[in-house]
Amino acid sequence: MKRPFDVLFITADQWRAECLSALGHPSVRTPHLDALAQGGVLFRNHFANAVPCGPSRASLHTGMYLQNHRSGTNGTPLDARHTNWAKEVGRAGYDPVLFGYTDTSIDPRGVEADDPWLRTYEGPLPGIRVAVMMGEKPHPWTDWLKARGFAVPEDIRYAYSMRGPGPDYEDGAAVPKPLALPVEADDTSFLVDRCIDYIRAAKEPFVAHLSILRPHPPFIAPEPYNAMYDPLGVPGFARRATPEDEASQHPWLAHQLSRRLFRAPADEKKLRRLKAVYYGLMSEVDTAIGRVIAALKETGRWETTLIVFTSDHGEQMGDHWLLGKCGYFDESYRVPLIVRDPRQPQVHGSVVDDFTENVDIMPTMLDALGLDMPVQCDGRSLAPFLEGKSAPGNWRQEAHWEYDFRNPADDAVEKRLDLTLHQCTLNVVRGRRYKYVHFTKLPPLFFDLERDRHEFEDRARDPAYLPLVLEHAQKLLSWRMNHDEQTLTHIALRDEGPVHRAAPRV
Repeated sequence: MKRPFDVLFITADQWRAECLSALGHPSVRTPHLDALAQGGVLFRNHFANAVPCGPSRASLHTGMYLQNHRSGTNGTPLDARHTNWAKEVGRAGYDPVLFGYTDTSIDPRGVEADDPWLRTYEGPLPGIRVAVMMGEKPHPWTDWLKARGFAVPEDIRYAYSMRGPGPDYEDGAAVPKPLALPVEADDTSFLVDRCIDYIRAAKEPFVAHLSILRPHPPFIAPEPYNAMYDPLGVPGFARRATPEDEASQHPWLAHQLSRRLFRAPADEKKLRRLKAVYYGLMSEVDTAIGRVIAALKETGRWETTLIVFTSDHGEQMGDHWLLGKCGYFDESYRVPLIVRDPRQPQVHGSVVDDFTENVDIMPTMLDALGLDMPVQCDGRSLAPFLEGKSAPGNWRQEAHWEYDFRNPADDAVEKRLDLTLHQCTLNVVRGRRYKYVHFTKLPPLFFDLERDRHEFEDRARDPAYLPLVLEHAQKLLSWRMNHDEQTLTHIALRDEGPVHRAAPRV
């Protein structure tokens, strides 16, 4: 493939896959992403490989499964020996640049003890040049607000959640309370404006990563997006009658529902408000991406830019009585993916149903630039789909993900579930009909998605399903064995020196 002039890699944070009007969502309106999909390729069965943000982005940026990069929690260092897409394009002469954040916990072994990046999990991806650094403490944005006379909280972490006076929707207001900033001054607009400035000023081919926080919490949107969706009109929630009924499915789920941070509010009016604002934030991001696309067209780069849009993970949003991203449910892992390669107009508007994963993003971008894929990558280039070809005969038939629920700073889950720190893990293999969840020490789960699409009924101990449970346990074991870390395993030392023989995993 000829390399494109430019690459724009866009991530939105915490975006559930079905929340695109191009996929027929009953509420969410995303006209600009719909147009991007019509001018590119939409991947309908795309999955993140881990949650929360840090582990998922480690997979996204290195092309590696969690079992290999081992950055399993927000704050677990990412081993400096691993390469990533930014390092690889940098070696090829590009200047990879960041607008936003990558949530990379840096390896403490290669820096001084007083390095400030050791005091946050929100470090920059090694090899990337930071143009605008956002995150929990968004100094570039809050400094910009102060310079324009806007009030900013003393603790700038709360700038994302500034709201005006008065009641909220569940307390009697007609619509959800808006952000106390105009839309043109909020975090999404600020970051996207900086990216647009960069695009307009660029003289050379660029590789840019635009990492947008929204629709990640806090679920507070600026006007008019706070009132775009009626809380009474949003779809309901996939859940059992009570949290206690839900908790009976599995000991891990019972533990998670006991945690206030992850349990959905009992007040349905409040929960509907959260969902309506979640959708509003999506529509705001959609509008912002529309402005980026307009800038590409204005500068003559639209037909020379590879665009990738995806998310790091999904959001439970009340389903199974949960909030946030966690566990094994599809809602936390299924995310959107749209890729537009302007050199392949014959496939524009197509939809791919094959299983794809976030580990495929790095190989795809490197392939599009004509660069070799590092041996470490567990994913595969999506080039066949972008060129209108059928899926390779050995393409994956299931999606895979991992969840590491340990907390090095708190042993509550270990005590409650009688686990060691290193037993707080689960793996999932998810096919078109069946889904198997394996815990290191806790009981497994098995779902028949054709009969139970919301994953309410565990069939792991149902005699009729036992052969299928065994089959999927073996699939999972084989998958893990096939994807063990392989950096040096294709090399042998001989009399004549090292002999290399790289080979595909499948």
